[in-house]
Amino acid sequence: MKRNDIDEAIYQKYIAPTQKKRGEYIGIEIEMPIVNLSNQPVIEGVAHEMAESFRKRFSFKVASKDSEGEPYNLVEGKSGDSLSFDCSYSNLEFSMGKRRTIFEIKESFDKYYAYIAKYLKRHGHTVTGMGVNPNYNINHNYPIPSERYRMLLHYLRSYKNHVGEKGARFHTRPDFGTFTSASQVQLDVDFANLIDTLNVFGLLEPYKILLFANSPSREYPDLLCSRNIFWEQSMHGYNKRNVGLFDKTLKSVDDLVAYIRKTGIYCVERDGKYFDFDPVPVSEYFKLDSLTGRYFDGKRYRTKTIVPQMEDIKYLRTFKLEDLTYRGTIEYRSACCQPIKDSMTVAAFHTGLIEKLPELKDLLEKDNVIYGKGYGADDLQHLFSARKLPAFADERKVKEQLLRILALSESGLQKRGFGEEVFLKALFERAERLTNPAKELLAGLGEGKPIKEFVERYAVI
Repeated sequence: MKRNDIDEAIYQKYIAPTQKKRGEYIGIEIEMPIVNLSNQPVIEGVAHEMAESFRKRFSFKVASKDSEGEPYNLVEGKSGDSLSFDCSYSNLEFSMGKRRTIFEIKESFDKYYAYIAKYLKRHGHTVTGMGVNPNYNINHNYPIPSERYRMLLHYLRSYKNHVGEKGARFHTRPDFGTFTSASQVQLDVDFANLIDTLNVFGLLEPYKILLFANSPSREYPDLLCSRNIFWEQSMHGYNKRNVGLFDKTLKSVDDLVAYIRKTGIYCVERDGKYFDFDPVPVSEYFKLDSLTGRYFDGKRYRTKTIVPQMEDIKYLRTFKLEDLTYRGTIEYRSACCQPIKDSMTVAAFHTGLIEKLPELKDLLEKDNVIYGKGYGADDLQHLFSARKLPAFADERKVKEQLLRILALSESGLQKRGFGEEVFLKALFERAERLTNPAKELLAGLGEGKPIKEFVERYAVI
């Protein structure tokens, strides 16, 4: 296939939707760990029964079942809301259908959450607001037995074939998707603002991690936000362009298309079967006559020859911190799941700043609080995930800049006129004390408080 054909396919999938006239909507996805309060693995039967009870109570329909006949995705047709299990039955996700205001989303979320929390409590479990399941080393962490999730774990486990390769860095938890939880927001992006939005919000990432970090882990004991590293140092990060931040400032839409062209595709579907293979850059994949894919035949993994088709562009999936989607939205996916009472902070923060994009661009491009010290945004994002600020960062100046950013978001929300700025209160309090949920958790554990106290505290709505 010619390069022009590949670029056109990329353009139609990612760029063309941003040129369509749309309303201003907000979409939120919140993943949350399920925890067995008896300090035992999550009982999957409890999760199944909870989902069935929820389906009946709220008249949701079954959208997907696993290979054993258990529903793992429920959808409400009118609102577009869905309840699903992400990767495993110990990781619950609410995907809220697009709404115009955060208050509308919160109303539905609170209603769903309260029902589920009450049900789980009766069975000795809870759902809580943490970026890593506190019992992840106790849980079974089995993937949902479905084509996609089985393929995904098989692909992630293939890192063992690449250990020692130049530049490759891998952790030993390919099952991380079964126990890491995010709070993500999707916002429409206009073609005219596309490049600025990606660049500016990339510069914002180091400041965001100071506010939203909530995923300490044993694998990365020095980090407050290990969730991002789990993604980046897995097979998802084998091609660095598929994860993290853009490694350069984008100059134009053509620049963006050229960047996407070099991202890696690692799976396709044929006749209801998912096939995975070592990541191939898009620009090379569509030039291949064939390649060998791996698939599960119901008993074991086999190999089969795959012939690339242009329609396979739909299987290209990246996990950038600012991810352009086929819907004409940018998915902001770097924030950990937050304590449930603060569940709308991530959406409010981003929604307000989108309204003030030119001002945010000016503030961050002139930033000398953390920039101009020899580090780019990607390096800073990792440095600011540590328990302590790096030596070059002045705490007072960092706090003042955080408060300026929050003031911009507040102003943007006030401009919208719905009163949504109330959802920023917790973030202002964090900025004033330069703290976040991960710091609060680790400080408490350091004082001898049990993890269960924080599981229950972060579960309060």
